[in-house]
Amino acid sequence: MIAAASLLFSIPLRADNPPPGLVNFGKFTKPTNGELVEINLNGDTLAMAAQVGGKAQPDLAEVLRGLHSIRVNVVGLDNQNREEVTSRMKALRSELDTLGWQQVVSVQEKKEDVGIYLKTRGREAVEGLVITVLDGRKEAVFINIVGDIKLEKLAALGDKFNLDALKKAAAALKP
Repeated sequence: MIAAASLLFSIPLRADNPPPGLVNFGKFTKPTNGELVEINLNGDTLAMAAQVGGKAQPDLAEVLRGLHSIRVNVVGLDNQNREEVTSRMKALRSELDTLGWQQVVSVQEKKEDVGIYLKTRGREAVEGLVITVLDGRKEAVFINIVGDIKLEKLAALGDKFNLDALKKAAAALKP
């Protein structure tokens, strides 16, 4: 237990000279009985997506042009990894609080536990968004979006990538 706790607290949240808002979730291993989905989009990939989708979906293209990276991890939970992934999520949330991220949404109902955090640059910009979701005993979702984030455009991003957690975050953050 002590070794696991040491590992959790040694996970770096930032690399050398990262853009503000970047969070390193660390590596996840595929559960014995479940899935592991990893999506990592950055730089050129986001620029190409903005260019390709620009005419058909201008709102989406506008969102993508302002981003540095999008990272999504969906980890299926089973008896072998549930405790470790849940502990990692709690440690991450605590670290975000310590680093000055603002928790803007916290939902704990039935079997769902959602935390949404923003990294802002004063009142003029949102530079990072972290969404953590523990969906009962089924799966954990970690999302980090980095760049010039237009909160009012997040729903388009959630629709494009079929990310329910992002769609819910967009709805929760609407003024």
